[in-house]
Amino acid sequence: MIINQLSGGSKAHWLARSFSEAFLMRSPEGQAVEAVAPGKIVERLLNVLGQAVTSLSSQGDAPVLSTSSPQPAPRRFDFVHNAELRPILEQAYTDARTALDEGDYPAALRTTCGILEALVTDALEQKGVAALTGSGASSETRVVADVQAGSIADWSFVTRLTLAEKTGLIRGGWARLPDTARSYRDHPAGSPDPAISESDARRSLQVLHVIMRDLNPGR
Repeated sequence: MIINQLSGGSKAHWLARSFSEAFLMRSPEGQAVEAVAPGKIVERLLNVLGQAVTSLSSQGDAPVLSTSSPQPAPRRFDFVHNAELRPILEQAYTDARTALDEGDYPAALRTTCGILEALVTDALEQKGVAALTGSGASSETRVVADVQAGSIADWSFVTRLTLAEKTGLIRGGWARLPDTARSYRDHPAGSPDPAISESDARRSLQVLHVIMRDLNPGR
């Protein structure tokens, strides 16, 4: 609990990572060692706690988070056409990963799907409605109804994904989205959550990564 508090509840924090790694001994070849003397593990744990004490002492009353080693660079969304959307997506991606690490699977899935929808919408708007409606996807009744409903922002999540695939913006990887992700709009934050599993949240994040590669092939 102390490590959790000092690391701000983030498993990505250097202190949380060091604490976990203290339990994992490796041979010179890099392989995990199964049998380790308890005293050796205790020594490693004390070393980690010593680092935390040093960090806190050097910063006075400042939280240990402020003295963490450089954090991984945020996921970049430079390929998004709407420049104002990029920093929002970067923060949302961080929030989604944090929620997943902390076991808040409904929040992780909702945030991931929100990012995915924003990315696909941005790509569709760049292509233009005229090109979308002539893509051949109009043979699907559901898509026809959505397209006739108004702007791209009025279309359903699945319709946007369907048309993005039909027009070649993305491939068919989005089909792996679980049902809870496809219907995520029906369960906004604050409403009773459906049974969203860790598998649902992780698979949705995997699909997001696939779509990001589709939209940014040069990455």
